[in-house]
Amino acid sequence: MRVTEKGQVTIPKEIRDHLGIQPGSEVDFIPSRDGALLVVASPESTGAAAKKFREWADQVVGMLDLDGQTTDEFMTWIRGERDDIDAG
Repeated sequence: MRVTEKGQVTIPKEIRDHLGIQPGSEVDFIPSRDGALLVVASPESTGAAAKKFREWADQVVGMLDLDGQTTDEFMTWIRGERDDIDAG
């Protein structure tokens, strides 16, 4: 495949048919170690995933008590002091 001057690529028909890509379908290219992955995002799957995430997030709200610590203080408490960074 060749990229046009506008940065467009034509997805071959066999691949569109296999993945169910139709006009108006949302796709994304995700960088990977070996190149890139074509990801098809259907409204049904993204809506369901977003709903599932929101339900989980609602369940865990307030479960972590930092006892007044800032995020940086909490991260230091979890990880320990960083001796690989110059503090000054």
